[in-house]
Amino acid sequence: MTQAQHNMDAPLVMAGAGHTHLVAMRCWAEQGLKVPENSVLISPGTHAWYSGMMPGLLAGRFHVEQCAVDLRPLADAVGLHLVYGEVSAMNADNQKLVLSNNQSITYQVLSINTGSEPPVPKNDSSVPIEPAKPFANFFQRWQLWRQQPPGEIVVLGGGPAAFELVLALQWKLPTTGFRLICAEELLPGQPVELQRAAAALLREREIECLPDTFISNIRDGQLWSGGKIVAHPDAVVLATGAAPLPWYACSGLATDKRGFLRVDACLQSVNHPQVFISGDACSHKGSQRSGVYAVRQGPTLAHNVMAFLNDRPLRKYQPQPRTLALLATADGGALLSYGKYSISNTALRPLLGFWKDRLDLGFILRHERK
Repeated sequence: MTQAQHNMDAPLVMAGAGHTHLVAMRCWAEQGLKVPENSVLISPGTHAWYSGMMPGLLAGRFHVEQCAVDLRPLADAVGLHLVYGEVSAMNADNQKLVLSNNQSITYQVLSINTGSEPPVPKNDSSVPIEPAKPFANFFQRWQLWRQQPPGEIVVLGGGPAAFELVLALQWKLPTTGFRLICAEELLPGQPVELQRAAAALLREREIECLPDTFISNIRDGQLWSGGKIVAHPDAVVLATGAAPLPWYACSGLATDKRGFLRVDACLQSVNHPQVFISGDACSHKGSQRSGVYAVRQGPTLAHNVMAFLNDRPLRKYQPQPRTLALLATADGGALLSYGKYSISNTALRPLLGFWKDRLDLGFILRHERK
């Protein structure tokens, strides 16, 4: 691999090494396809972390090297040059990207899989705030907490990621007090039986859960919900869902009301067809911002990028009507939901946990290239 020069031109730029890009590169490698010469993959580092395995890593069930894909062999296999950095600005009319290290790259075709970031409450920096993403940064903070456990940690968020995260953190930091504060109900959109089992498990682990509590601001070391103080923690973990990255708004690409990048049925930008967008970054009718949807977008993106480069017909991406969710419970078990159905029986949790671990490890193994 060669590091890019300060300015460069590329026929294809893959911005970000999210789940969709991993799957797309794997599809090309399996088909023996190569991207045009001088195409690049932009990534902050040499490895792509698999977010679904973060709770298992924190709970001690995985080693670090099991949870990330080495990008270099995979990029090599399809002819992509690896460029280290993150996109900080874009001009879609000029087909140009600017990276955080001030490198600039012009492209003919661009695929964006740069994800999202958790929304941050208004705050005065009086409490350390740790976003759950990016994975690598959060893991570094976790290692410091293992050495010097905080007295109390609040996890903000009510979705599957926040639920799994607070259980995993508490499993390895038993002397630390934990609260899970949800702006809505716990696990919104999940079956009622699963919500009840999840709430019971939090009580069993002595993790206080505050549903329907929106944190309006953090000041003087305290978390405020409206005019009420609800916590005074040593640290706050953000697992509050998805907000668009700041550069999306000024990119020249069409956005929805929340600021995510709008795509058509083929995952193309609605106003710049040479730009493809996937994963959390995209606003696609019928898709949700979760790893399951990002992974499923991969084969369609792989076909469409190559088809666009070779002037062939594109395929429409059809989101699945329901998804399987396996929520790790930190002790090797898991809860399951699929559409309106759920399994939370205590006796079956170890089997579900074993299944989840096999699926997660399988994802990593499928994308490794020696």
